[in-house]
Amino acid sequence: MAIFLTGSTGYIGAHVAANLLRDHGAALNVLVRARDAGEAESRLWQALQLHLEFPQFYEFLQTRVRVFRGDLTEPGFGLERDEYDRLIHTTDSVIHCAASLNRKSEKSCLNVNLRGTLEVLTLARHIEHYHGLRRFSEVSTVAVAGKRQNEVVREDTSIDWDRSDYDPYARTKKFCEHMTRMLLPETPKTIFRPSIVLGDSRHPETTQFDMVKAFVFLAGLPMLPFRSSDKIDIVNVDFVAEAIATLHQKDRPEHEIYHLSSGVHSQTFGEITRALASAQNKRAPVFVPVAERPFTGSVNFLANRKGAIGKDASLLKVFMPYLVWNTVFDNTRVTAELGKKPVLFAQYCYPLLKFSRENNFSYRYRPWPAAAGGHAA
Repeated sequence: MAIFLTGSTGYIGAHVAANLLRDHGAALNVLVRARDAGEAESRLWQALQLHLEFPQFYEFLQTRVRVFRGDLTEPGFGLERDEYDRLIHTTDSVIHCAASLNRKSEKSCLNVNLRGTLEVLTLARHIEHYHGLRRFSEVSTVAVAGKRQNEVVREDTSIDWDRSDYDPYARTKKFCEHMTRMLLPETPKTIFRPSIVLGDSRHPETTQFDMVKAFVFLAGLPMLPFRSSDKIDIVNVDFVAEAIATLHQKDRPEHEIYHLSSGVHSQTFGEITRALASAQNKRAPVFVPVAERPFTGSVNFLANRKGAIGKDASLLKVFMPYLVWNTVFDNTRVTAELGKKPVLFAQYCYPLLKFSRENNFSYRYRPWPAAAGGHAA
């Protein structure tokens, strides 16, 4: 039997897949959108090559990974009936990582987050009916907490349906959690809420650059429109993946909801910028909180322009609310259960910044090796 993992070609999902394969000896059923088997395997190799060398990846592909070519938003994932039945009868638990993070697009969030999650929950109900479902894990986000200011938010008080949301992503993920509870009332469930996931503490390489671009842009400014004492809850992706894999595989996790965050130990803008300045032998930026409103106005104006400037400003516009809310998410549950804490962002932010700049915000993917003799059937 295997874990059905959605989002295996995404940033967090690939980290989770590698952790499950390498550290837990798990078997995986993965859903990959592709035209044929070769493209599906190539996409999976691209996602996992940050974590595995090709020989190990290929061995896993032959022995412990079953690839289903389908689309999360299609009825039955667009699979043939016998393939869908095989997915049902070979799956004993589900980790739902796939999501649209397009905070600007209501359509994308509705299609992928709501329709996609409904399809995954439908599958889970079939599995539960035929042979039982060991666990359903939903990867959500701390953004379900809605608009906040100067708070420490705990898991059980996070969702307030009367509170407004910052964007369609937060709004749809909040409802995904609700659907999971309503449609799988008796199933053991785990809901994971990562905060700002930025970089891997073990190495500078990354394949996810949207938030990194905003971070690098801000890091290059001589003046920042924030309060230096405000905290920003950034968590390393390797901690997030380890928490998801470990707690999903645990027979009886102590809680149903976990904040995967830096919590009260989140660093301040001042601490992070001083670390970056020291690493580069530069002067740290000056903080001018009164400039927040004009700075935000300029970003909003530039976001409507075409070209690279408009694109970068649009990214920053999306993330601005989460940069100025000075809100962190208590992580006592996960740190107590794992027996470890996230790595402080200041300890690995400069290598991440350096790698991103030097590689022009792109990752140089390695092709499928010719010596491998083609893709598996």
